[in-house]
Amino acid sequence: MRVNFKAIEGYGEGNRTSQAMVANKVELIQMLFDGLIESLVTARGHIEHGSIEDKNKSLTRAGRIVIGLQGALDLEKGGDLASNLYELYSYVTRRLIHVNARNDLVALQEVQTLMGEIRQAWRDVPNLLPAAKSLAANLGGNSVH
Repeated sequence: MRVNFKAIEGYGEGNRTSQAMVANKVELIQMLFDGLIESLVTARGHIEHGSIEDKNKSLTRAGRIVIGLQGALDLEKGGDLASNLYELYSYVTRRLIHVNARNDLVALQEVQTLMGEIRQAWRDVPNLLPAAKSLAANLGGNSVH
């Protein structure tokens, strides 16, 4: 999947306050992705050990996070990038339902790979935001993580 970094940069344009708010939102999204990946890894372990109830809890948590990420998209300002993410999150939600119903580790790995790629893209976002670059320079670092 190609990420349109110009769309992300455009999303963060504005005064310093709005840039700081975007940086805070990016951190929140990064935390959500960390929780999502953790839930997927945990679900894998539960499937492998036959812990069906715990698998269901982990996949339900993962699904809620994906729905939350999808709901946070601004389809007007985000353009094609937001639309593409919306469709991807819809697909991932369907795949999570499939994984839960069939204990399909291949489908779970597919979801984990897709979401890992998106998580990495979100980790790169602070380097694209002018406020984040300024903050990093003021703190003596090269990037904000």
